[in-house]
Amino acid sequence: MKLNYKKVGQGEPLIILHGLFGSADNWLSIAKELENDFTMILVDQRNHGDSPHSEDWTYAAMVQDLADLMDELDLDKAHLMGHSMGGKTAMNFALAHPEKVNHLIIADIAPRYYPPHHQSILKGLNAVDMEQLSSRKQADDSMAEYIPEVGVRQFLLKSLGRNEERKFVWKINLPILSEKIENVGEELQALGSFEGKTLFMRGANSDYIQDKDKADLDQYFPNHKLITIKEAGHWLHAEQPAAVSATIKAFLNQ
Repeated sequence: MKLNYKKVGQGEPLIILHGLFGSADNWLSIAKELENDFTMILVDQRNHGDSPHSEDWTYAAMVQDLADLMDELDLDKAHLMGHSMGGKTAMNFALAHPEKVNHLIIADIAPRYYPPHHQSILKGLNAVDMEQLSSRKQADDSMAEYIPEVGVRQFLLKSLGRNEERKFVWKINLPILSEKIENVGEELQALGSFEGKTLFMRGANSDYIQDKDKADLDQYFPNHKLITIKEAGHWLHAEQPAAVSATIKAFLNQ
């Protein structure tokens, strides 16, 4: 699958993978802080953003997508960073293709299994009547019954676009994400370990990476360190962009 991506900056290549319901644009503010140090490839993963839709939505498929993208860009090796779902893709990729990864950065996700917990978001997205939709506010009002958090709705609305007939469409493949949501929480599928330098960043107000995950981090990524970003939750790059940018830069430049 040929993925959509944005290329920003100059220097060593750094590939960034967004999380569930997100897109490459989620990382533009971070990219602006790092553009003098790194050439960043901000990727839309399959079924997200402007990348193609597919019924095959697994980490194995997303790992292959990334390998194909690196071949397309003629990259033998790159720094790799992923947030949440993107972090799971990045971890699986590093285990399957360690020779292609320089430094690895994982934002607020651990290797373990996560049970489905996006039911209210999916209900809100599916509640929007796309055939009758005439404005973004109308979509926001429809989602509000299921998703009370304004910030979450605003994040989701970034995936609302228009087709060639100027009708509103979801850029995300909502039917497949709804049907196969359990796939996103799967534990790591690859075997072995990644010996390269690895950074795990977690939000202080998030419970995605817990102290109990240390054994898994040690097993799969023995050369890792874990940093907690203060006053940040799961979307740490949106809540504390300066701290996240500084942490990334320090880690990659060491």
